[in-house]
Amino acid sequence: MKILAFETSCDDTSVALFEDKNLLFMSTLSQIKVHEITAGVVPEVAAREHANNIFIALKEVLDTAGFSLKQIDYIAVTTNPGLIPSLLTGVSVASTLSQILSCPIIPIHHIEAHIFSNFLKREESEISFPAVCLTVSGGHTDIYFLSDMWSLEKIGATIDDAAGEAYDKVAKMLGLGYPGGPIISEFANNWKEKRKAGEKGKNIFPRVWLEKKELNFSFSGIKSAVKREIDMRKLQKGDLSIEDKEEIAFEFQEAVNEVLVGKLLLAGKIFGVKTLMLAGGVSANDNLREKLLLQTENNFKIIHPIKKIYSMDNAGMVGINAYYKIKYGKFEKYIGTLSV
Repeated sequence: MKILAFETSCDDTSVALFEDKNLLFMSTLSQIKVHEITAGVVPEVAAREHANNIFIALKEVLDTAGFSLKQIDYIAVTTNPGLIPSLLTGVSVASTLSQILSCPIIPIHHIEAHIFSNFLKREESEISFPAVCLTVSGGHTDIYFLSDMWSLEKIGATIDDAAGEAYDKVAKMLGLGYPGGPIISEFANNWKEKRKAGEKGKNIFPRVWLEKKELNFSFSGIKSAVKREIDMRKLQKGDLSIEDKEEIAFEFQEAVNEVLVGKLLLAGKIFGVKTLMLAGGVSANDNLREKLLLQTENNFKIIHPIKKIYSMDNAGMVGINAYYKIKYGKFEKYIGTLSV
């Protein structure tokens, strides 16, 4: 069984080919260089780049794997949520191929696919349910309770900005560029290495927990706190030094990730699960993974995508989600055009 998968929900164009649950090859073309100019994704620009890239990625996948379109049995594509112009590019190509090849097309929910990224390169038996999953990126910061593979109940969400969005905005305040996640992490690591052995952080920024046993998030306050800290330092000494930027990045990352881990652990305790999962772009953050893995007192089994590329938007997560939908009959067989 060959599955061709497409992901174009935001600014990464990704195509993947599966044989059953095995990822044969994946091509992901980034638009970061394009969006660095505006320090953020412009939907119309992203859609144009998807149109330029999608057939390049498709050809690379088929040529590398040594297959032709005629050998495809199923097509899977992200249909929501995401940027509408971006989604339309992938859905239009996938729908057209479905009709030309008479292949069933499977619509995939972006967040569910991120959760299923944890099944890439893993045996199904390695992930036990019930579980709680934190999905965190530039567009969403949610906690889900999964009684089984298919039952997703949202039990927590951000009431304002997503964590990844906060990373991007703080990076912009510090003049570090776009996207914010990787560069904030790099600067934070630099500061961590410069500190004296055993020296703790200063906890400059607030940890916003909201109410007791509250599983929702709020990251608007920490952005304001970062701006005040930057303004104060500029008033005292003029432009920020590299060390200032590294320290602020470190303190910001500590504050955000402590809350993310704390809320996930709280959800695990409230719902009495043994498995905690991470998904989404921010789940690639080393500091976040380390903080979670250090929480051993509750004997939670910690699961996160095996490769960092699987944390980002990618067609691999779309394809593995489709594979399990086919395996368990969780889709309606349909050939034709999908909507977003």
